[in-house]
Amino acid sequence: MNQEPFDGAQGKPGDDRAVDLVLRPQNWDDYVGQDKVKRNLKVILGAALKRKEACDHLLFFGQAGLGKTTLANLVALELGAPLRITSGPALEKMADLAAVLTNLNAGDVLFVDEVHRLNRLIEEVLYPAMEMRKLHLVVGKGPAARTVTMDLPPFTLVAATTRPNLLSAPLRSRFGASFKLDYYEVVDIEAIVRRSARLLGVQIDDKAISIIARASRYTPRTANRLLRRARDYAEVHGTGVIDEAAALKTMEMLEIDELGLDSHDRRILEIIIDKFGGGPVGLATLGAAMNEDAGVIEDVYEPYLMSIGLLTRTPGGRKVTEAAYQHLGRSHQAKML
Repeated sequence: MNQEPFDGAQGKPGDDRAVDLVLRPQNWDDYVGQDKVKRNLKVILGAALKRKEACDHLLFFGQAGLGKTTLANLVALELGAPLRITSGPALEKMADLAAVLTNLNAGDVLFVDEVHRLNRLIEEVLYPAMEMRKLHLVVGKGPAARTVTMDLPPFTLVAATTRPNLLSAPLRSRFGASFKLDYYEVVDIEAIVRRSARLLGVQIDDKAISIIARASRYTPRTANRLLRRARDYAEVHGTGVIDEAAALKTMEMLEIDELGLDSHDRRILEIIIDKFGGGPVGLATLGAAMNEDAGVIEDVYEPYLMSIGLLTRTPGGRKVTEAAYQHLGRSHQAKML
């Protein structure tokens, strides 16, 4: 099956992107976790194949690294169709979207990553393309301008986003099915690490697998990244085998603790405690105190901190929990100082 990116993003041999492609599951059996999503997708795809028609448009949402792109790849594989890849930021102008849509063939799967970053004008052109397979283009300017309508072949749009709340209601309503991807269970991450190690030809013991899985933020992409770094350490400083000692040393070098928090995560919690008495504090104020973009805090760091119960949202802003004090070895006396 061809994977053809419209935006020209290609991994070079040997880099992490190329390794990610090697590790990416190529069938449902290799895709560990997200069982409810897989069950529903198999029904939708099976029905489309039985009717010999294009599958409904699909929306996947959830935190980065949970497998949205992999699911898009599996959808195309299941349908036996080419996967055309682009992203919201790459579709800046009408001409960008028109070029993508007019190059589709019947049955193609179009994957749009970061779909929440489409501007509203592009969305409006996309509506009839999704709903009626029509592309309406304005040709010319001023009084001489006219609308040209082009027929599009049957295709399936698969979109992915980490910010479903930023999608307009009209766009959301045009997807036949939407699926939320959740954080993985530790046992599933362990299975993913074990499979990835086998594909990379790396020897790893069960204790090392457990250490990597528990530091992975319950996210396959992070787990595979940590596995690669542990492999590097084992090859440079050890025998090439990833054992418990190599895994622990890797986490120490990366400043990742047993909950998967890195120095940035801990700094967020520490600033809320030290500068704002544990909170609540507004997101913009927190971003200014950290010299960090508030959107990065909200999209990249906050979801995991909230999922493991170290941070909460209140009407007054973000607030650390008792568990955060305990994890950092802080007492509430420090809050009063």
